[in-house]
Amino acid sequence: MACCWSAENATKAYLRALKMGRTGKGKEPDVAEFISAIAAGNNAQLMVITCANVAGSTALALVAAARQTGGRVVCILTSLHHYDASVSAVGNYGDCIDFVIGDAEKLLNEYRNADFVLIDCNISDHKSVLKTAQEGAKRGGGGTHIVGYNAPHNKELVGCSGADGFKTYYLPIGEGLLVIRKGKPNEARKSSRWVVKIDKWTGEEHVFRITSPQIKT
Repeated sequence: MACCWSAENATKAYLRALKMGRTGKGKEPDVAEFISAIAAGNNAQLMVITCANVAGSTALALVAAARQTGGRVVCILTSLHHYDASVSAVGNYGDCIDFVIGDAEKLLNEYRNADFVLIDCNISDHKSVLKTAQEGAKRGGGGTHIVGYNAPHNKELVGCSGADGFKTYYLPIGEGLLVIRKGKPNEARKSSRWVVKIDKWTGEEHVFRITSPQIKT
């Protein structure tokens, strides 16, 4: 299970993902690096990614996180046709990923103890897949963080992720990131928010999480 946030793990995974992304074939390296930092910063041990098509930079992001935390990466592909292309896309890191092929919604039920689930919102019926991940988190005790990438910013999508016991954040990074965090029982409340800053000279996006002092209840 994930533990307290580790800035050291997040930073090292981010830099590793940055280096790996230079040789990978992904189209969203900035998004991938941020995903890697979230997973590693939360010390994720079992990371599961569902891909709409070919696995690429986002799968490599989890490999970078797993190398930092000593975790495991499982990649769910919807079609056998995507397997060879995915192995080629991740290059020398293919042995670091356990590929499984089949229906993402059904297969997620086999990984209820995952503490980081990454879902491509381009996948067919992604809303149901998000809900399945949340149900698995409730029943299996895993799923501390569920992240949807390629996520459109609309009330319907955010609303379907706002189940009891979960906190949802939408981040305007890449094609959109939906970050769903599972709360812990009797967890002390903290007020936090994500801040996105754009460098006016380079156009780069910088994302910060600002947390206020702990609120006693």
